[in-house]
Amino acid sequence: MEALFGLPALVVMAFLGLNTVKVTSGGQSRLVERLGKYDRQLQPGLSLVLPVVERVVSHESLKERVLDIPPQQCITRDNVAIEVDAVVYWQLLEHERAYYSVDNLQAAMVNLVLTQIRAEMGKLDLDQTFTTRQEVNEALLRELDSATDPWGVKVTRVELRDIQPSRGVQQAMEQQMTAEREKRAAILRSEGEKESQLNAARGRAEALVLDAKAKQEALVLEAEAQAKQQALLAQARADAASRLAEAIQENPEAAEAMRLLLAGDWMAMGEQMAQAPGGSVLMVDPQSPAALISALKGFQQQG
Repeated sequence: MEALFGLPALVVMAFLGLNTVKVTSGGQSRLVERLGKYDRQLQPGLSLVLPVVERVVSHESLKERVLDIPPQQCITRDNVAIEVDAVVYWQLLEHERAYYSVDNLQAAMVNLVLTQIRAEMGKLDLDQTFTTRQEVNEALLRELDSATDPWGVKVTRVELRDIQPSRGVQQAMEQQMTAEREKRAAILRSEGEKESQLNAARGRAEALVLDAKAKQEALVLEAEAQAKQQALLAQARADAASRLAEAIQENPEAAEAMRLLLAGDWMAMGEQMAQAPGGSVLMVDPQSPAALISALKGFQQQG
């Protein structure tokens, strides 16, 4: 009889002992109530809880956690329907406040995040939802952190994961982007053609200018060459006349040689006289070289 009574007692004592000793891991928190009233928070390590009188009412992690927000239907400021989902990183700082301030903390946070996302998307146009995502993340972080502070929760980061417009809006956006690309391509083609025509016109103008300069330089060179030639011929004639005069003065017999030289010119002049207009008469003294030269010059001027 004593053996039978002792066995249940040992079982009861073992059960009470197991419920009395609590081991709390690092990064974990336990809340203990005594007779239905909050008493203390168990720290990491070994703790004792009085059986029947005390009980652990909540066991939560104090590490940073991730809250996955499902896609939410939103309306932008320009009345475009979009679906937005997000990821929220949060940490439980005050276990007691979170347990006694709100019932079902995670559900409350999901609803709060969805409400804030709808409010932020309603402030933006569709284009702004894609270009100001970082600003929206920062605004959501500030608002959620402030709203969850009474619950003992710290929101560390908020990231909008995906913004998906409706199918009709996507088709309209694709058509708009296609039109924009075609417009840019047409502008680039027209600018290329314009540049090509301008280059061709510049090339023709430069060619004409170069050709005109070349012709001008050729005329100048030709005129300079003729002028030099005439100057050299005149100088040569002057030198020849001067030397001939000096030779006649130094040697009287040179006059006879002069007559012989002029005879050739006389014969050539005769041929010109044969082809001259009617009435042309040459009066000259063959014995006078000076008179012959003067007559030949006058005849050449008449011809």
